[in-house]
Amino acid sequence: MGEPLIRLQGVTFAYGAGEPVLRGLNLELSAGERLGLVGPNGCGKTTCLHVIVGLLRPQAGTVWAFGRVRVRERDFLEVRARAGLVFQNPDDQLFCPTVLEDVAFGPLNLGRSRDEARRLAAQALATVGLSGFEERITYRLSGGEKRLVALATVLAMEPQVLLLDEPTNGLDEASGERIRRVLAELPQAMIVVSHQRDFLAPLVHRTHVMAGERRGLVSGDG
Repeated sequence: MGEPLIRLQGVTFAYGAGEPVLRGLNLELSAGERLGLVGPNGCGKTTCLHVIVGLLRPQAGTVWAFGRVRVRERDFLEVRARAGLVFQNPDDQLFCPTVLEDVAFGPLNLGRSRDEARRLAAQALATVGLSGFEERITYRLSGGEKRLVALATVLAMEPQVLLLDEPTNGLDEASGERIRRVLAELPQAMIVVSHQRDFLAPLVHRTHVMAGERRGLVSGDG
């Protein structure tokens, strides 16, 4: 097996002067691998994803991504183009009037032409099963549809890695299963945060348990 796409070594992070949420976190993600992150509220699962893409900077430890150590903001610009983060709340990710504008925003921001961005957006929407939604008004979509559009906004940027924070939070069983089927067909390596073991079990190759009672230490593979 080659070198991992993502590696966190000894990562410690605390908000302000509080106790560390992550302390000595070690985690790796290889090409084609699907990794589940599980654990109680407050154990650092979302924080871990934000550290990977540089939205939060650890006080100690190393963030290694796509072949080199990442430290400064300019280091993480490439990481964010290659590792797409899908937020827990899709309303944090969707801000344009129409679905097409939301999904095309990422490719445009990466310097793609308008025609190319529209092509990538249409392709991403087809991948998540939402062809024909291009002119739909985003805020009028159902919760499950918003989550699929949020996923499409990331897929349109053609990432190597997907980071998904509670992708079924607040959804009914049918909508959650729809999300799982879409994710199962994607080629990207992914880290999936979820409280739902029955959702993760058929989707991921292994799980990492974040031990909240030990303030964010990873206790091992589940």
